[in-house]
Amino acid sequence: MKIKLSGGAERGINFYRKIDFDLAVYFNDCISADIDSLKLYAGVHASVDGWHYTFANRFPFVILYGVRGDIAIVYAVLDGRSEPSENDAILLGRRIGPDGGSPGTPPTFPASDA
Repeated sequence: MKIKLSGGAERGINFYRKIDFDLAVYFNDCISADIDSLKLYAGVHASVDGWHYTFANRFPFVILYGVRGDIAIVYAVLDGRSEPSENDAILLGRRIGPDGGSPGTPPTFPASDA
């Protein structure tokens, strides 16, 4: 499986950079590892309205992706602590849907057990 990044974790990196630069680097490394794991596990995670999602292992973030053929497309890394309307605005602002087309309706994700 190949991975294509359509959206990144800029908001998370910027948030943690304000606290501590090394924490931002650690966040980036952890999220990158979670995204790299999609090479093996893309498509096995739960999906809502065509969007696949997985919770990051070390931080309260959700990795939102779609699968098209042998490519996992990461659309966004969303803060799990944000108001859903903020995440909806991010997804709608990107004008992309789970199939790579129009945005449709952003999914509502269940709460993390973490």
